Amino acid sequence: RRLACGDVEGRLEAIFGRVRAIQAKSGRFDMLLCVGNFFGATSEAEWAEYRTGAKKAPIPTYVLGANNQDTLSYFPDVSGCELAENITYLGRRGVYSGCSGLQIAYLSGTEAQEQPAPAHSFSAKDVAELKTSLLSTPNFRGVDILLTSPWPRDVGTFANSAGEIDTKKCGSKLVSDLAASLKPRYHFAALEKAYYERLPYRNHMVLQETPQHVTRFIALADVGNTTKKKYLYAFSIVPMSSMDPAELVKQPQDVTENPYRKLRKEAPKSKAPLCAEEEPARQFFFDLNKHQGKKRPSDGKERGDSQPKQAKKPPQPTGPCWFCLASPEVEKHLVVSIGTHCYLALAKGGLSPDHVLILPIGHYQSVVDLSSEVLEEVTKYKAALKEFFRSKGKRYVLFERNYRSQHLQLQVIPVPLDLCTSEDIKEAFIAQAQEQQIELLEIPEHSDIAQVAQPGTPYFYVELDTGEKLFHRIRGRFPLQFGREVLASEALLAQPQRADWRQCAAQRPEEAAQARAFRREFEPFDFSL
Repeated sequence: RRLACGDVEGRLEAIFGRVRAIQAKSGRFDMLLCVGNFFGATSEAEWAEYRTGAKKAPIPTYVLGANNQDTLSYFPDVSGCELAENITYLGRRGVYSGCSGLQIAYLSGTEAQEQPAPAHSFSAKDVAELKTSLLSTPNFRGVDILLTSPWPRDVGTFANSAGEIDTKKCGSKLVSDLAASLKPRYHFAALEKAYYERLPYRNHMVLQETPQHVTRFIALADVGNTTKKKYLYAFSIVPMSSMDPAELVKQPQDVTENPYRKLRKEAPKSKAPLCAEEEPARQFFFDLNKHQGKKRPSDGKERGDSQPKQAKKPPQPTGPCWFCLASPEVEKHLVVSIGTHCYLALAKGGLSPDHVLILPIGHYQSVVDLSSEVLEEVTKYKAALKEFFRSKGKRYVLFERNYRSQHLQLQVIPVPLDLCTSEDIKEAFIAQAQEQQIELLEIPEHSDIAQVAQPGTPYFYVELDTGEKLFHRIRGRFPLQFGREVLASEALLAQPQRADWRQCAAQRPEEAAQARAFRREFEPFDFSL
């Protein structure tokens, strides 16, 4: 049983008094791990009593080093040392291994903003050396605990809200890189005077890698804060080395996607150099180190710099495309909203009058092929449609068939809330899939489809507006109307006669009138206006 606390700021009596009270009530804990600022501007008087032995910490206490110039003098040995009885400075960076086998990785200080790095800061080299020392060990799976003072940048991606803290701006990218590589089961940080317990995130790619343990990130507030934010966290942990492998990799229901995957793909070369253990991963990602915003050349050679850099354009269709917005083939009377990168159009021969398609303006074959800015706008349209349909007492079902199609079409069909639950919808899809010997797998709701399907892979997937997803990798023939057939079936909309869009097509004036009506009702929710 362990305790972790946030910035002590020299309030030794406050933290140790709280620890004594907890132990009196709940029994003994094995250690106290302190992240953030252990010392503060007014630490000297309280600290002198512990330094001289007049007082003693009630529990073995392990602290990180200075985060500013003012408190450097409290840490005489950069490699770590005992500061007072029962109070140990872990050191600049390293790994603490307990007799039980518990492995604690630590990194002191804040990310350096200049070179050479000040004594209270860490550099890319510090992070690379810490990673190398662990990743080079045989059968490395991760560490039990990671201690840093700064938050990792982007830790809030795919997660519950961090309140007033903007996780896209707060914290350190080097810490994010460290956490992504070391895969801690618990990661503690501080400095932001806020408490944030992030939903656990996975450390593997769904359906592509062997399941691994999850990480729990916990940021702790400052000791004795007046707003009573949580600054002390009690937890029990069995060392990874002593756990049953199946138990270790169990995924909790609220697990999310790893928040650092995009960050690691997009990290510019000027940041931390990748250590040797990371090099093989480049084959799976775009290498943006030398070619910002472009794929690596397929021949592996450097492109010359003689041409000015331009944003990557989507591939061009090989023939006429019914869905590229600039194409004369597009039935523009069905278009109901146009954004910067995507547009909405009523489906021709829709299952219902408000059956819509989300389509990229440029030519992309599937969700997996979308650029980040197009994907971001797709997400905005999904959120707007969810709000719109919920205002009408409906939930949407979205599906994509990346098979025998050349332009991405995200089919969005509303279903009345009182007609069926999200569980009913999933069961209907799974039951019909089983009847047709289609393996339809449920994947975690926070998963990105790009994590389970490589570009060019034929697939079919369903997504509910709750984020729940079903996925099938197409390996042979696949029924083209499968998504419509399930939704039109007696189990859901009970309109089997509308399974084939060709049987539902209306005359152009009627389609135009439906589009005008939809456009008018959707207008309050349309972010593109």
